[in-house]
Amino acid sequence: MDMQKIAELRKKANTLPMEPGVYLMRDRRGEIIYVGKAKKLKNRVTSYFRGVERHLPKVYRMVEQVQDFDYIVTDSEFEALVLECSLIKLHSPKYNILLKDDKGYHYVCVTKEEYPRIRLALQKGNDDNEYIGPFISSMVVKQTVEEANRAFLLPTCRRKFPEDFGKERPCLNYHIHQCMGVCSGKISQETYREALEEALQFIRTGGVQSVEKLTERMQEAAEVLDFERAARYRDRISAIRHITDQQKVIAFPHESLDVLGWVQGEDKVYCSLLVLREGRLRDKKDFSFDCMGEPEEVVTEFLLSYYMQAEEAPSEVFLERELPDRLLLEQLLREHRGKKIQFTVPQRGESRKLCQMAQNNAAQELARDTNRTGKEIAALTELGRLLGLQNPPDYIEAFDISNIGGQTIVGGMTVFRRGRPEKRLYKKFTIKDQATPDDYAAMEQMLTRRLTHYREAAETGKKDGFEILPDLWLIDGGAGQVAVAKRVAEQFGLEIPIFGMVKDDRHRTRAIRAENEEIAIRSSQSVFRLITNIQDETHRYAISFSRKRHQKTGFASTLTTIPGIGEQRATKLLKHFKSMAAIRSADVEALAAAPGMNRPAAEALYRHLHGEQQAEN
Repeated sequence: MDMQKIAELRKKANTLPMEPGVYLMRDRRGEIIYVGKAKKLKNRVTSYFRGVERHLPKVYRMVEQVQDFDYIVTDSEFEALVLECSLIKLHSPKYNILLKDDKGYHYVCVTKEEYPRIRLALQKGNDDNEYIGPFISSMVVKQTVEEANRAFLLPTCRRKFPEDFGKERPCLNYHIHQCMGVCSGKISQETYREALEEALQFIRTGGVQSVEKLTERMQEAAEVLDFERAARYRDRISAIRHITDQQKVIAFPHESLDVLGWVQGEDKVYCSLLVLREGRLRDKKDFSFDCMGEPEEVVTEFLLSYYMQAEEAPSEVFLERELPDRLLLEQLLREHRGKKIQFTVPQRGESRKLCQMAQNNAAQELARDTNRTGKEIAALTELGRLLGLQNPPDYIEAFDISNIGGQTIVGGMTVFRRGRPEKRLYKKFTIKDQATPDDYAAMEQMLTRRLTHYREAAETGKKDGFEILPDLWLIDGGAGQVAVAKRVAEQFGLEIPIFGMVKDDRHRTRAIRAENEEIAIRSSQSVFRLITNIQDETHRYAISFSRKRHQKTGFASTLTTIPGIGEQRATKLLKHFKSMAAIRSADVEALAAAPGMNRPAAEALYRHLHGEQQAEN
């Protein structure tokens, strides 16, 4: 990075007006590599040239290539949005989101063999197989193939027929009535072909027509007293209706609706778009974009590009959370398409569940890229939304105080990174100069010492876990503990989101406590499980340390009654031998060799533990 050039660009950026507009980043050849909009040009553009080392990798690479920039002042944010969209289309900058219609086609493949199979194919092969399609949506093809095979009991295993007849017992699918058991060798080709043709009819015409045709055949079979064949038709009709009933779970009273969910990764934003038409989920589209700004800005740019180019657009789009430029987005798309697309953020009910479904799908895409689980990502994203955080809390610290009988007061700090406990970063605090239990004072001391370590690490460069500033503090307790934590953070001049973890009368997690209100979390199972895990783990860690300290304090008190053994020697002995059992099993020489010990003290200790006579022997 040419820091001299960055300083020059920062100086130029400081001269920009505090007005809305568009900025264009250029490289050494003068080519536009990024176009952005801003509510206040000066604030936005200078942010690229401050704290460069903290930028995301993609932003860092872009800034590294910037040789100069231009800007255009507009009269309003709406004009800036329109102009940004126009300039992106005109110049196709390498660092902007560019949607290309490169989605492949998908087929239903019917294999050419004695017992043909129905499978999904990503492309049409040069073979004798039959292909039905093409279809744009891989989800639709996959779902249709699975439903057809299940409804008509067609095999999905890797066995070959008739070569593998009778070689092995039928698999689990046969026993749970999801396969007719061709491998047994008892299914004739005629019976199999009939089921296959009915499955293909189901794929080509849908469930309603298949049920009508199968009902006719069932009645014909019953009339000629062929009850076995009639029963087969009855079972297929039942299976198709069961599939139709399952589809109703995701039915929705909208003729045309899209649902968008998104999650933020380290340097990318992952979006999942559910497409509902005529009350049914018809498609799912996944996208990921390099994060060149705030996630909401990336999502807004994606929606603008997507619906500008889409052949058809819904009347309404559900959003997982609010977008700052939502009204501007609606206005621009209305003028471009000549029809209104309404963007809404559902808060409850079935609409909210659809948004969570979209968010969970986006989380799965991120999980696939980062070796994390979709549940972890979705829980953190939903937690961030509930707490009003700008981003999901990637790094969480949780605190709890524990004392036994008022004699041993300790604190425990656990760390959850990306939704998982990071045990190597856990910290223990022995509360000092406090003779009686006072949870508020103990919490204040623990948090003050934690942030003192943070300040020292910033000055010395020491790497021990304290140098990391968390995205969220969770305090075991209510409004009082939260107020104490906020006061400590303010004393250090730090802005840390702080909330309490509240338990019910049975000592189980109930809610999250803000300073002035409780936030219910039981309606979101993923968040409830995450907070419960954090609270239980923090309590376990603190109370384990408390019991250990209490036990050591008791042992130390016993040792200090022995002549020649003071508090310091007792502490060193316990530290060296780890337990009272190890001290009892040591001989005089081993005791004398311990740190801080001498021969007379070792003999006195041995006599106390084993008796005078044994010591003399």
